[in-house]
Amino acid sequence: MIAIALIALILREPEKAVEERRKGRQQKGGFDLVGFVLVATFLGTLEIVLDRGLEDDWFGSSFITTVAIVCALAFVLMIPWEVTRRNPTIDVRMVATRQFGACFLVTLGTFAILFSTTQSLPELVQVDFGYTATWAGLMLTPGGVVTMAMMFVTGRLVGKIQPKYLIAAGAVIIALSLYALTNVYGDLGFWFMARSRMLFGVGLPLVFVSITTASYDGIPPDKTGQAAALINAARNTGGSIGISLISNVLWRREQFHQTRLVDQALPSSVQYQDTLHQMTNYFIGQGTSPAEAPMQTIAWVGQQVLTQASLLAYMDAFWVLTLLALAAVPLALSLRKVKLGGAAPAGH
Repeated sequence: MIAIALIALILREPEKAVEERRKGRQQKGGFDLVGFVLVATFLGTLEIVLDRGLEDDWFGSSFITTVAIVCALAFVLMIPWEVTRRNPTIDVRMVATRQFGACFLVTLGTFAILFSTTQSLPELVQVDFGYTATWAGLMLTPGGVVTMAMMFVTGRLVGKIQPKYLIAAGAVIIALSLYALTNVYGDLGFWFMARSRMLFGVGLPLVFVSITTASYDGIPPDKTGQAAALINAARNTGGSIGISLISNVLWRREQFHQTRLVDQALPSSVQYQDTLHQMTNYFIGQGTSPAEAPMQTIAWVGQQVLTQASLLAYMDAFWVLTLLALAAVPLALSLRKVKLGGAAPAGH
């Protein structure tokens, strides 16, 4: 609220710019109210479906089904409406171009990975490694420092190297950081997780900064606002898609692995009986009464099954994210070369 008040008090548009914008709106037919409602309905209902889907059992819920139908209808109506307007709320035709469309998809995937890993990594170390919330946050901190430092490095590189190559390199580095996490197991230490996040922090600015330069290449000055809106929508929507994707993969794969592991834990097997005997003796040695030790051992075995199923599910989830990061490489290489050393784009 303070920022809004200061902007209103301090910033003043030149009268010429105000007059030109007013005339432009009159010539183009004014504000696209119908398009705005359709876009807002599509994005709003999509967020609801992604956020509530897993909690409400997806299309097993009448609420989710209804919202998904509204979302689909808004999208189907939005495309022809926006394509035929002279002054659309969003120019969807820009997404169909090779340059901007590829940048849009890369942004969507990058922020899907960023948001999903920012949520899943702290959950992993807290649930399966016993970290506190503080230590989970500290685990992410070195990656944030590396990201900040790489912003300055990438800012210099983007004026000397084609953005398409920087984006491809960043996507490969991100994929390597995620691939390292496909080998998680219970004895990994703090710095393994921190190093993987630091490697992620090296690749992220290479994509993030370069995509800004590439996406505005060839965009007319009067379309930079449209480009900024679409890129921002890709960031936000990509984040929601990423969180929903990782949550569903984790839930489904954990159920799958738990079923497989339970099938292997046969009470009649020699390995199971040996484990029961060894752990019962261990708990007795720790002071548990002989009557309670067998029950404690069975509970321990059950907890091990849950932990291993969870770790295997995270491994599967990081495999999915690794493939998603690699999918950005051919998209990046499909971009055309841009003029280096020019003025910064007017978008944000």
